[in-house]
Amino acid sequence: MLDSITAFFRRIGRAIARGFGLLVVWIVWPFLAAHGWYRQRNWMIKLPIAAFLALIATLYVYFIWQTQAWSGFDANYPDVYKFASRKVGAGQELPATDGQQAAASAPKTCQTSGIVDVTADLIDFNVNQNAWISSMLLFKLGFFGISWDDTPFLDNKAAFQRGVNQAVRRTAVELVDTLGRVRGTSGINSDLQSARGNLQFDETSWYFGLRPFGPKTPTPSYYRAAIGSLRKFNTDLGACNAVFDSRADNLLQFIDRVANDLGSTSDILAERSENHNYGWFDMRADDRFWFAYGQLYGYYSILSAVGADFQQVIAERNLGTLWTGTMRQLQAALRIQPFIISNGREDGWIMPSHLATMGFYILRVRSNLVEMRTVLGGR
Repeated sequence: MLDSITAFFRRIGRAIARGFGLLVVWIVWPFLAAHGWYRQRNWMIKLPIAAFLALIATLYVYFIWQTQAWSGFDANYPDVYKFASRKVGAGQELPATDGQQAAASAPKTCQTSGIVDVTADLIDFNVNQNAWISSMLLFKLGFFGISWDDTPFLDNKAAFQRGVNQAVRRTAVELVDTLGRVRGTSGINSDLQSARGNLQFDETSWYFGLRPFGPKTPTPSYYRAAIGSLRKFNTDLGACNAVFDSRADNLLQFIDRVANDLGSTSDILAERSENHNYGWFDMRADDRFWFAYGQLYGYYSILSAVGADFQQVIAERNLGTLWTGTMRQLQAALRIQPFIISNGREDGWIMPSHLATMGFYILRVRSNLVEMRTVLGGR
């Protein structure tokens, strides 16, 4: 009896080994055939092919390095802005220093916007401190024609960057429509308008495209132009030559837009978690997770800046405790950094459900924003 069981498992082992061997042969055979053909060519054919292969290998080494090296990443990065030390809200005139009081002709200075500073720095983080992965040629080509987003590797950073960019785009829209103007009595600020237009550009554009056919300006160039426009607006604001309208209704609208944005992401996570819970074998779970993580990473600093720019409104409406709690929840969400993303069942005991966990934190943040929205709208 024992011998028959042993023989059965041996046959299974041999079958698995045979299948694995056939798979290796199927993968290696085209390369062996190409090598045989290459050996029979003369040097005039071999040299260009060797140079081309060396170029491809170099590009892949660079591409893989860029997808794995996250320069400037810091879950506590809003601390460097020292928003707590700001005494007045964005756009308000700063108290004169002793030197300015002595010089009656000294020009006025106003408080710059933390929201604008953070938004520009997040773009800089995405396209200057790091390579913008989504528009790199090898990312666009995919893995033997398969989108990198459908594989379990080399797409996490791209998804994270797109999540950060989602928060940046939403903020740019609100800066143009409400925060950077007095509604009904002033025009749209041209610098903010330019920044918004550049940030809406396609995330995957390379130097050449097929639709339409021909050369193109790559995505990072547009985003870098947006940085310059945002910096210029803040320079003008600091010189009291621009407007930042820190009214309660503007804060209400901004919070409402962020809450809706997070609600949409929560729905995406919930759909993936409920209908595709294949554990470690869900190939899209990682980019869903890192998109949501990037979005929270962006909103953590942006909302920290909102707290400084609208500090007077927050104090008047007694939102300080609620605002601090929201920041702590964002910090807690950013501490979740699993090595491998798993989309298992919520009641599973082997494979965790990282998407459900991230969705939980997003809903906690959103519920606080909704409560703040209710407080602001109640008066």
